[in-house]
Amino acid sequence: MLPKHRKVSHPGEILRELYVEPLGITQQTLSKHLGCTRVAINEILNGHRGITPQMAFRLADAFGTSPELWMNLQRDYDLQEARKHHKRLPSIA
Repeated sequence: MLPKHRKVSHPGEILRELYVEPLGITQQTLSKHLGCTRVAINEILNGHRGITPQMAFRLADAFGTSPELWMNLQRDYDLQEARKHHKRLPSIA
C-alpha cells in the first residue's frame, strides 16, 4: 500500500532522469528504437501520457529492465492521482 504522503513520480520522469538524460538519448532516437512517434515519447517524458503494457515491454527490452517495473510505476502514479479526487463512500456493511 502506498503511503498517502509520498509523492510518486510519473514513469516518464523516471525514464527521463534515469535513462534518457544519463545515456544522452534524444527523443527522436528513442522513438525510432521503440517504434513509436516522437510526440508519444515527448508526452510520456513530460507526464502527459501513461505507460501502456505494450510500451512497458518495449522499454524493458530497450533498457534491460522488466515490463513489471514500468507497469508498477504507472500503477503507483495512477493510484496517487485517483486518491487526490476520490471521495470516500460510507461502508455498506
